[in-house]
Amino acid sequence: MVTVNESECVACGACVDVCPQSAITCDDVAVIDASKCVDCGACVDECPSSAISE
Repeated sequence: MVTVNESECVACGACVDVCPQSAITCDDVAVIDASKCVDCGACVDECPSSAISE
């Protein structure tokens, strides 16, 4: 399961744009909907602050 380190997230929205399942929303921090996430890792590679990990 992909997770977000909330203290590292800068809420840039880069992960939202690359998620093929539209499983991520971002207001103050990125939030991943586990029911939609397919663990593809696209968001992990895209996150500029390394706040998302598998």
